[in-house]
Amino acid sequence: MANYTHWFIRSRLKPRQLLLLVALAEEGNLHRAAQVLNMTQPAASKMLKDLEDVLEVPLFERLPRGMLPTWYGETMIRHARMALTSLNHAYDELTALKAGRFGQVGVGAITAPGLMLLPPAVAIVKQAHPNLRISLDIETSPVLLERLEQGKLDILVARLYAEHDKTNLRYEPLSEEPVCAVARPGHPLLSMPGLTLRDVASAGWIAPPAGSVLRHRFELMFREDGLAPPIDMVETAALLFITRMLQQSDMLAVLAADVAHYYAAHGIVSVLPLAMPCRMDAFGIITRTDQLPSPAAKVMMQALKATSLTLYGRKLEAA
Repeated sequence: MANYTHWFIRSRLKPRQLLLLVALAEEGNLHRAAQVLNMTQPAASKMLKDLEDVLEVPLFERLPRGMLPTWYGETMIRHARMALTSLNHAYDELTALKAGRFGQVGVGAITAPGLMLLPPAVAIVKQAHPNLRISLDIETSPVLLERLEQGKLDILVARLYAEHDKTNLRYEPLSEEPVCAVARPGHPLLSMPGLTLRDVASAGWIAPPAGSVLRHRFELMFREDGLAPPIDMVETAALLFITRMLQQSDMLAVLAADVAHYYAAHGIVSVLPLAMPCRMDAFGIITRTDQLPSPAAKVMMQALKATSLTLYGRKLEAA
């Protein structure tokens, strides 16, 4: 607490100054930013100058046609957005508590744990706290990490790659993710004995987009077996399209094993009896270390960790 108190007393930072920083970043012009905040331009100019004087750094370059953030400004704008988002969440939580609700939590997940882990975990939470508001995003890891940084999500079940900035992130690994080859039910290859990569190299494939980790490993799998990667290919990660396309053709697709078995259990696809040595990186629970979790986030985290023990056999530190 001492550090926060020292910072705010020394800088006399006000929420309106944070709003001005964000407005300037979005409008690129002091006059329009002042209009957005219902201020006069001189008042906005003085507020910005006061903040720069306190911080002892220039936050914006004054240009003939507007204003451009300096590196100092970019840093302050990023933290201003996070602070304002946090204040909005605080207000939403207070409003929910006053209305008799327990609060709210935002959870993001990649597809496989989105299918397998989230539904039972959410069911546990809703049974104990029916008034707790839960929002769920199913997306790729980079998109989810950006939303976590922006304060739009509280908890992720996703991957952390080497290029991701891990500052202020806590990662608790859950499971690796093997992949399967799938086809429509009744596909001729399903009854072929001793199916190998050579048998499917010339087939039509629905594969992840070029540049993705799974696409690279998919193609490498064929090369390591002395084969050229498939060239008859449709690139997409859209599951609805993939399943529909498989049902209407003899194409094959590569999916995370949990996703493949989920759709196979519902008769939508069939899993080919083909060894697939490529796999996705492990995924885990990701949270921020620079923010205290809300009561709702703590409840959700407890449910995720309890469910992950059943699904993946991994006991995580208590939430």
